[in-house]
Amino acid sequence: MALMPVMAHAEVPDSTQHRSVIDEVIWVVGDEPILKSTVEVMRMQAAMEGTRWDRDPDCAIPEQLAVQKLFLHQAAIDSIEVTESEISSQTEARIDYMVSQIGSREKLEEYRRQSISQIRQSMHDDLRDQLMIQRMREKLVKDIQVTPAEVRRYFKDLPEDSIPFVPTEVEVQILTQTPRIEPEEINRVKEQLRNFTDRVTRGETSFQTLARLYSQDPGTARNGGEMDYTGRGVLDPAFANVAFNLTDPKKISKIVESEFGYHIIQLVDKRGDKVKVRHILLKPEVSDSSIQASLARLDSLASDLREGVVPRLLSGLYTGDKFTFEDAVSFFSDDKDTRNNRGLMANRSERGQTSRFQLQDLPPEVARVVDTLKVGQISAPFTMINERGKTVCVIAKLKNRVDGHKAIITEDFQVMKDVVLEKRRAEALHKWVVDKIKSTYVRINDEYKGCDFEYEGWVR
Repeated sequence: MALMPVMAHAEVPDSTQHRSVIDEVIWVVGDEPILKSTVEVMRMQAAMEGTRWDRDPDCAIPEQLAVQKLFLHQAAIDSIEVTESEISSQTEARIDYMVSQIGSREKLEEYRRQSISQIRQSMHDDLRDQLMIQRMREKLVKDIQVTPAEVRRYFKDLPEDSIPFVPTEVEVQILTQTPRIEPEEINRVKEQLRNFTDRVTRGETSFQTLARLYSQDPGTARNGGEMDYTGRGVLDPAFANVAFNLTDPKKISKIVESEFGYHIIQLVDKRGDKVKVRHILLKPEVSDSSIQASLARLDSLASDLREGVVPRLLSGLYTGDKFTFEDAVSFFSDDKDTRNNRGLMANRSERGQTSRFQLQDLPPEVARVVDTLKVGQISAPFTMINERGKTVCVIAKLKNRVDGHKAIITEDFQVMKDVVLEKRRAEALHKWVVDKIKSTYVRINDEYKGCDFEYEGWVR
């Protein structure tokens, strides 16, 4: 039996009333409806993005939505959690990408006919659901493993044109220096934070309002500076020491310096070994003159390295035969992560850690420079924004480049293992969806029952 459409009354010129369909429930999965309007919006968005479908999109899109509802339902059962901070971080990243594509925030607002604040709000629920679905999928396949023997068997008889192509990969060493921040700028930031504390203490405004207006932490500013319950080990040590010592929610902490900038903190609640606080982050601005001074120092250092000359600053301190990039990193680099690894950048992912990067996985500033280097060559100095949001000056060395090629088991075992592992995970998720359909109430409009679905069991 077809599902009943959603009906509404509409005004017409002769003042008579018509009953007209403004939307329609086309599927029900569990107790969650799928509306025809949702499918139509997704189809329009896909068309604008140039998405190509292997099957009829009028069938593929509602099935895709139905599968998402299965994962969301299981996520609720398994108490999968996504924090507001994570949602905010994803939202800002998505907005930044859209801005980069369209040119400016003003153009984005004009195109969407919404303010940035409204765009954030419209994205919130969808991004929350996407993160929960991702977590649920990860949980379902986290224990799946493949052995070397399975990998060899899978590729043994695979046709040549099915063997994966490994894109060009590079290994990069960097040396970074943080430009000096003028004392006057630090004092300006601290004075502004003291002013915030005074205004809240006098009752002129709330901490949350000031955080929304001024905090430079995009992940929490939208939520009035509030962070979710967090353990000490996740936080910057200086920030954690102050946050965990707060006892009165009505009081504001002293100014705290962390690797991200300067903060004031307000306690919200404590729960066991976790604390919930709100904070305001301000980042001192680096002057152009300070940046230029750092770039000049690195330019001189790079010249010494190319010639194998010991820098004057190390005269009498360095006794090696030839001054190397690795030596320079140990003496001059500010970045502790790469300094402890002889300058070598690490590519961290859910699969583990490697020193190899595809160019698109490097920070864009590094990728643009490395793409022009030969192996062993040292770049001219350049600036970049590091993962802590600070401007740093950098010189880079291309340590190794492996040109794109068909995967070879002796050279690219991890790539080939990932192919097999992804196949096993996809098979497991497909089976889970099919089994879940069997135990879930599903009701479909008659017009969709003839669809060529990816998963069996929708039509009963």
